[in-house]
Amino acid sequence: MTSNQAANQTAWRRLTGSARRGDDAPAPFDRTLLLLVPGILMVVLLFVYPFAYGLVLSFTPAEGGAFKNYVEFFSQSRLWGTIFTTLWLALPSTILNIALAVPIAFKMRVPFAGQRLLTTALVVPITLGTVLVAEGLLTYLGPQGWFNRILMAGHLIAQPLQLTHNYWGVMLSLIITGFPFAFLLILSHVTGIDPSLGNAAASLGARPFAQFRHIYLPLLAPGLAMTFCLVFVQAFSVFPSAVLLGAPAGPTRVISIAAYEAAFESYDYSMASAIAMVMGAVQLIIIVAVLVARGRFYRGPASGGKA
Repeated sequence: MTSNQAANQTAWRRLTGSARRGDDAPAPFDRTLLLLVPGILMVVLLFVYPFAYGLVLSFTPAEGGAFKNYVEFFSQSRLWGTIFTTLWLALPSTILNIALAVPIAFKMRVPFAGQRLLTTALVVPITLGTVLVAEGLLTYLGPQGWFNRILMAGHLIAQPLQLTHNYWGVMLSLIITGFPFAFLLILSHVTGIDPSLGNAAASLGARPFAQFRHIYLPLLAPGLAMTFCLVFVQAFSVFPSAVLLGAPAGPTRVISIAAYEAAFESYDYSMASAIAMVMGAVQLIIIVAVLVARGRFYRGPASGGKA
């Protein structure tokens, strides 16, 4: 018997055996699924376990009932007020970053001279980090910084502008550090839209705004929603900028500062965990609202069919 005949007989036995077992027979175990084990373990160790531990810790205060920390948080305006302070920083900065990134991404999707250099300049803040950006803004925008000196030397202002240690200093930091993420994410979605769609609409008399409203915006909706969620989460967890450029005891006392004070000044780790859980719940509510709004705004493919 030749090797080909033996192989054919083996294949026939497997086929007839599977037919005898029936279509409901379980498929053999795929060993490639074992490659998921390291990733699942990392997710459990780095995300699931810390979250579960913090959740349980938030319900085990040193004194009082299980909900003591949450009752205390929502009964003190100094604590629950940090939610709105953080939202007042995170939401405007996120919306502004997306509003700035969309038109720039549309211009950058067409190759032109110096495109790589401009793209590099736009994403440089990613490599700097939040602390270095905050230190730079203190140097440039402080009362004796270069910005105020130039304006005063040009007799444009009589006294230095107060751009640090207040709301505007933190807002500028969030815009500078959040814009590169918004720009890169939106650019990846914009370049995936077939430009012939806009050209076809233009040939039918559609103006640029109508093209964007009826063609590009629906196709960008999934990308804009994802970008909003990622940039918002980054902005909502602001801490170094609020401390270095803001007023931690005043108008920029964000919720992360409240958690830090509970953990490392009051040494109340249970309360700090409760504040962190509230922080995560607020972020989850905003993200779910954005995703629901995106689903109602447009249902369809997430790309324009560009090859």
